[in-house]
Amino acid sequence: MTRTAPADLVLVGGRLHTVDPGRPEAEALAVRDGRIVWLGTTEEAAAWTGPDTEVLDARGRLVLPGFIDAHNHVRLGSDDACVQLAGAGTLGEIHRRIGSWLAAHPDAAWVEAEAFDYSAIEGGRMPCAADLDAVTGDVPAFVLSYDVHTAWLNTAALRRLGVDRTRTSLPFGEAATDPATGEPTGFITEFAVKGLSRDGHRVLRALGVPWACQDRQYGRLAKSLDDAVGFGITTVVEPQNSLDDLALYERAAAEGRLRSRVVAALFHPRGTTAADLDDFAAAARRYDDDRLRVGPLKLYIDDVVEPRTAALLEPYAGCGHHRGETFYPPEEFADLLTALDARGFQCFVHATGDRGIRTVLDAVARARTVNGPRDARHQVVHVECLDPRDTPRFAELGVVACMQPRHSAPEIAGPGKDWAENVGADRWHKAWPMRSLHEAGAVLAFSSDWNVAEMDPMVGIYTAVTRRPLDGGEAWMPQETVDVETAVRGYTMGSAYANFLEGERGSLTVGKLADFVVLSRDILRTADPSEILGTVAEVVVVGGEVVHKV
Repeated sequence: MTRTAPADLVLVGGRLHTVDPGRPEAEALAVRDGRIVWLGTTEEAAAWTGPDTEVLDARGRLVLPGFIDAHNHVRLGSDDACVQLAGAGTLGEIHRRIGSWLAAHPDAAWVEAEAFDYSAIEGGRMPCAADLDAVTGDVPAFVLSYDVHTAWLNTAALRRLGVDRTRTSLPFGEAATDPATGEPTGFITEFAVKGLSRDGHRVLRALGVPWACQDRQYGRLAKSLDDAVGFGITTVVEPQNSLDDLALYERAAAEGRLRSRVVAALFHPRGTTAADLDDFAAAARRYDDDRLRVGPLKLYIDDVVEPRTAALLEPYAGCGHHRGETFYPPEEFADLLTALDARGFQCFVHATGDRGIRTVLDAVARARTVNGPRDARHQVVHVECLDPRDTPRFAELGVVACMQPRHSAPEIAGPGKDWAENVGADRWHKAWPMRSLHEAGAVLAFSSDWNVAEMDPMVGIYTAVTRRPLDGGEAWMPQETVDVETAVRGYTMGSAYANFLEGERGSLTVGKLADFVVLSRDILRTADPSEILGTVAEVVVVGGEVVHKV
């Protein structure tokens, strides 16, 4: 672009890793009207600097494109009003935390908690109401798992929410029952599919669950958006929203909290009608700017491995013939995805088990056969347990692998944890095969899945590179690690491409939006990968505006 006037902002003295093969490195850049207008050397930057130009001196630090978190539930957590159970490794510790909270809130109408880990319940069983009754008594308790795919209720909450042996298929989930008595146990599956839907939220609000109210949702959203900016995340992809939720983003924008850009996918639960799709398309037309874009659709084909609700090709280890179920018969799902593809929708499909993933890939193949090939960029989200025979199909079908490296950490999914034990050691080679997918030509879009895991991209990059615990220790499945540059690309250009944003985000390129981050360490050159974890975003710029500075 020809220089016609001084830039609004100039960054000098940096080591710019552009993620643009056309110009991989630079020392300086200039911004005008929110976009990058020039890249070059620090010496040359003087020509772009006027009396009103804001000058940032990177002082030799690494400058990257702003991170794009391709799957981040900014509306879900964490919630300051909930008891925080992250790290509570035993039922006794869960009791201690809830008991302490109740002592500090003796008049509480509800006990709400989040982030319980399935492995805290000994013996591989799922939790039950009696496990909570001992500490909560007659105060209803509503506890969400760390992955928000299940809920755990005490006896008082079962009564309050009307769950009994005659009513176990609920608007907000499926109530597990005791095989001997038929009574609900207090464990609710399919919460992510039903409880996070528009109807599920409305029912929970009507039944008086505080967690589901609009003000609490907005509080979680605003706090998470603030956190995102602090981590250098300049675009957040929120993967599961109803039309009701869009007002929350409008409020955030009006109150100056929408400093990161947002792409909001709309949830397509089973039963979505043609009229709903018309409403989704209308919302996509209404919200279509570089700050808030609506459009992709979120679907589920299976659930999660830990409570054995993901769909596997072979039975779960030690579980007889049980191999989980898909939410749709394969033929029905193929017909559905083909119809959505024909209408031009991009689909984000949650799939964790190898049979679930294959069902999605088969559906995309059907859509291509019926509709003809198009640049749809449908995503398989999570790709936790992938059969090697399906690895090349991602590139062949143009399907993006939207993955969360942190989920593969040994302390979360490795030996001794529910994920690894449920699939069995003979299938561990299928676990989060990032390198295999990358080498097969698949596009990797990396993300945190906050609040399932830490939002900080440094945590995701470290795990992708090492497959080690955060405190060091032994790597799990290190043959599926990727190098730092590949991990950075997954969090920048890969995620931009995955969301049709590569023309304006994902790299430091003249003409693109001026979204970038200055890091405290050069993670591309560090000899010790553990130093990635101590790296912070010291300066964050969105659209040429400094939105965060340490």
